[in-house]
Amino acid sequence: MIKDNKEKFEQKSSKTISSFMDSLKKIRTGRASSSILDNINVNYYGTDTPLNQVASITVPEARMIIVQPWDKSMLPAIEKEIKKSDLGLNPSNDGNIIRLIIPALTEETRKELVKEAKKIAELSRVGIRNLRREANELLKSALKDHKITEDEERSALDEIQKLTDKYIKDIDNILEKKEKEILEV
Repeated sequence: MIKDNKEKFEQKSSKTISSFMDSLKKIRTGRASSSILDNINVNYYGTDTPLNQVASITVPEARMIIVQPWDKSMLPAIEKEIKKSDLGLNPSNDGNIIRLIIPALTEETRKELVKEAKKIAELSRVGIRNLRREANELLKSALKDHKITEDEERSALDEIQKLTDKYIKDIDNILEKKEKEILEV
């Protein structure tokens, strides 16, 4: 009972951290990264297909991404999807490849992106705290139903709290790293 509760808590918390990291990937920094294109899908013969499955994506310079489709007829569709995305990038199509120049971020834009990252981090922290509450409620109901003793409940509650602190610290560390990336000139 206690072990299952702890395992569920750890699994759900890991998913929350993973989701947090995926959300941060969508926030662009002043540096080029192929991961900012991860959420772009292209209509490939009637199927929505992730961009990285229809083209090679490379980062030859700190502020440039090159998208080279395996099928050149996909160039217009890829260009259209990149323009439609809310990344604020202007693709340059030369008939063979698409170049994406990552514009330098203004100080104001950087601060807005940091605010957005902090909001996402806070939502993730709240998610972890909600998982802690769920786990604690399960322990309390197990104690009430006489499935565990008070000592077992107390030690399990302490363990859940330690895990909660660990996961929140992980979120803070990831956020701090992202902030440095965003604010880097």
